[in-house]
Amino acid sequence: MLVHIVADYGPGDLAFAEVIQRIKLHLPDAEPVLTPVPPFATLAAGFCVAQLALNEAPAGTLIYHNVAPRQDDEQSRPSNAGEALAFARLPTGVRVVGVNAGYAFSFLRDAAEEMRWAAVPSEGSQFRSRDLFPQAAAAIALGQLEALGAAMKDGDIPDIPENRVAYIDGYGNLKTTVRADHKRQPNGTIVAVTVESMRQIAIACDDSFGVPLGRLAFAPGSSGWTVSGRHMRWMELFLRGGNAWEFFGRPAIGSRITLDWLV
Repeated sequence: MLVHIVADYGPGDLAFAEVIQRIKLHLPDAEPVLTPVPPFATLAAGFCVAQLALNEAPAGTLIYHNVAPRQDDEQSRPSNAGEALAFARLPTGVRVVGVNAGYAFSFLRDAAEEMRWAAVPSEGSQFRSRDLFPQAAAAIALGQLEALGAAMKDGDIPDIPENRVAYIDGYGNLKTTVRADHKRQPNGTIVAVTVESMRQIAIACDDSFGVPLGRLAFAPGSSGWTVSGRHMRWMELFLRGGNAWEFFGRPAIGSRITLDWLV
């Protein structure tokens, strides 16, 4: 069974090893694949989860994610309480189990065939994704319905925030929440892109490599999926031959993007 683990523990962190060990205790046939995201970056986690869950995957694929900043309540948290564990089943057959924190489920909300709370306590350990949640995830993966609770409501999950940096890949490309079909300008149009306070000039194009070496492209990226027959694709900032993340001063996940079209 392919098990994607999306979490903010940090690449190579001991926490990944501990979580894998606990998951394989309950799912011996699990084949874990790790995808780290920055600390507390629920938007990045949600983006990664959707990219994996809403595209073709092997039968039985499970996504287990944990980015839990415990920011749903600013008061002290008795027993290390935090955001609750939730479940989604997608049209691809992929099942997702993870903490409903921030935007972690936002990209799935309108695509899921089923979304329910998991019947597991949300308190009792600082390291819930090792001590409490793997057994619940395994029970759900094995079809044990008693591991599921009440249906979630749309109001339990926030909308996808518009015009934000959603994910930064290993090449420094900035994947955004700007929809590829949103106010597209003609190919070759110049656009001033501001990410937080850093402004750079880009060329709008249909393909990332449709700009000369050293120029910044604003183009539909490689990330996207199909929901109800509609193909969703997201715009990307791509510096050909360079690193767009560095070019924009290393912006954080969630940084606001402003576009000024220059005709």
